Amino acid sequence: MIMTACLSAGRFHNDRSDPMKRFALIAVMALTLLCGHARELREGAERTDVYLPLLEGRRVAVLANHTSLAGDEHLVDLLVRRGVDVVGILSPEHGFRGTSDAGEKVGSTVDAKTGIAIWSLYDGRTLRPSDERMRSFDVLLVDLQDVGLRFYTYYISMLRMIDACADFGRSVVILDRPNPNGMYVDGPVLDMRYKSGVGALPIPVVHGMTLGEIARMAIGEGWAKRADLTVVPVENYRRSMRYRLPVPPSPNLPTQHAVLLYPSLCLFEGTVVSLGRGTDFPFEVYGHPKMSGRDFSFTPEPRDGAKNPPLKGELCYGVDLRGKDDELIISEGLNLEYLIDAYRDLDMGDAFFTPFFEKLIGVDYVRRMIEQGCGADEIRAVWHDDVEAFKVRRRPYLLYDEK
Repeated sequence: MIMTACLSAGRFHNDRSDPMKRFALIAVMALTLLCGHARELREGAERTDVYLPLLEGRRVAVLANHTSLAGDEHLVDLLVRRGVDVVGILSPEHGFRGTSDAGEKVGSTVDAKTGIAIWSLYDGRTLRPSDERMRSFDVLLVDLQDVGLRFYTYYISMLRMIDACADFGRSVVILDRPNPNGMYVDGPVLDMRYKSGVGALPIPVVHGMTLGEIARMAIGEGWAKRADLTVVPVENYRRSMRYRLPVPPSPNLPTQHAVLLYPSLCLFEGTVVSLGRGTDFPFEVYGHPKMSGRDFSFTPEPRDGAKNPPLKGELCYGVDLRGKDDELIISEGLNLEYLIDAYRDLDMGDAFFTPFFEKLIGVDYVRRMIEQGCGADEIRAVWHDDVEAFKVRRRPYLLYDEK
């Protein structure tokens, strides 16, 4: 079977005014070279012969969103068509359709196409379903496209549901998907003093694992409760593959290029600097009204997925990374040079960072070393040994070869 992205991306066109179309165009261009190599790759959702027998005669709840595709068909539609008793849909951050802002509260509702109830896990109150809802199903089916970052919240919703299923004796089946940032591991391991809604496990910023592997490690290391877990692996996937996503995983990651820059540029969320929310190119640029000597500029404005972006309506000067080569981005790993560049340019001292920065980076020493004038290589040397120890620790839980 041809990789899912090859099948689905072709329906978009080259229209830079539409980020969704631009994302898919990049995927098509790259996959022209990759599809022959990865022709037999099948995501977990496509492996119906493996997981449908596990659901037969059981009431099923599905943790899913707009990325939950089996070829061109949404997983929920596939399940209904195949006669599976789907009693509820659990939706993570950004909602079931993937259109809500980062952190936006999303209410529970009903799927218009199937009439199945959608139970939000991101309404500002609900971290897990009520006892009544937990008793209404027998097995939880998980299918979400993660991007491999500790501060990307889909894995946290999954872990909370694993804990809930363990409490109620419910089974968990994860339909695994490739990690588009799975080629490397980098960044500080979370100091659990900074555990939060954007960081739940003592893992590096870029952990290099799929959701199925995270679940296995979380249970194995005692970070999550011991639920009855089955992972349906991606067939013929290797960690070194350059996997191109068929659809944007969330509103402000509209291109594959943004997904690759996300590990480094998301750190600006904990500063006064804009990373392009409210533009056509979020997570591909950064800037601020007071940055100096910059030819590139942009103005954040309200739009879908960024209703109230930082520095809204202000002309920002900064850096455009849209032309940077993907392989160079990957080879650099978690790159603090962008952050250090902006910090030194603005010369604001303590006012540059916000308390959210430590939640994102996960340790206290990075801010301190930047303020002391240290360079990116000096800082990454501090986390090097922790990353190597983590790679050894995660080894028993991995499902895919490196090469």
